[in-house]
Amino acid sequence: MRPDPTPDGDPERIPNAHEIPATLREIVEHKRREVEERKSQISMTELEAMVAQAEPPRNFFRAVTRHPPGVHTSVIAEIKRRSPSAGLIRPEYEGDGFKPETIARQYLDAGASAISCLTDEKFFGGHLSFIERIKDAVPLPVLRKDFIIDPWQLWESRAHGADAVLLIAECLNESDLIDMLILAQQLQLTTLLEVHAMDNLLRVRPHVGFPHPGYALLGINNRDLESMTTDLNHTLRLVDMVEDRTILVSESGIKTPDDLARLRTHGVRIALVGEHLMRHEHPGTALKALLKPTIGPID
Repeated sequence: MRPDPTPDGDPERIPNAHEIPATLREIVEHKRREVEERKSQISMTELEAMVAQAEPPRNFFRAVTRHPPGVHTSVIAEIKRRSPSAGLIRPEYEGDGFKPETIARQYLDAGASAISCLTDEKFFGGHLSFIERIKDAVPLPVLRKDFIIDPWQLWESRAHGADAVLLIAECLNESDLIDMLILAQQLQLTTLLEVHAMDNLLRVRPHVGFPHPGYALLGINNRDLESMTTDLNHTLRLVDMVEDRTILVSESGIKTPDDLARLRTHGVRIALVGEHLMRHEHPGTALKALLKPTIGPID
């Protein structure tokens, strides 16, 4: 593995740091400070011991790529309390009113293939403990959705029960990304490698599936990091640049069964859906409506 991360604030750990949208740059800079603080609280030896005692990860990759009979799109249903652009998603999510395990049970009953859980505290109101609470409540595999900028966080993710992790291309240079992919595979974690912009898709495309294809998914996030708006057409514009669409995940801006049907016509059969579900009083009911079969051809 590479040496320890460069000092706090060094832009070399981020590709084109000066070009990263302000909101994302602020999050990453805060995350770097947060990780250094956590490192001072728990040693690597302690983390390794926690991982050694942890149960084997659930197979996130298989859960979303092997579509059950009658299920035409695998949905990774997200549990999210707030976001920088939307703030608190629902008033009842404030404080102890937020019950990730209850939402997870709704998602399971509604047909989710896997769960994505926000664990960033400052910007998204998440917590690492949410992963274990969710896994105690449902048998679905869980993705830790956070801003992973240091290999230490992969050990932390595995120690706290994550089955998969999100790696955002806009937050990692090529060398760090390769290190992350290798370590994640060694820890038996599925990776969802997410891109927002075409140039980053071109940059990371050669590494998709490295070092083992059975642990790697590629995500196209439909949210514009400058305007924070979403456009499903973003996936459709980039899909021809993806050789293996069976591992492609479309993220954000998906709201209706017709949206899922449009993605399927382009070979995209995995979707990550969050805010649309979380805005509903009963997120599971919203997921059932989303997975409702469309009329006419769907594949």
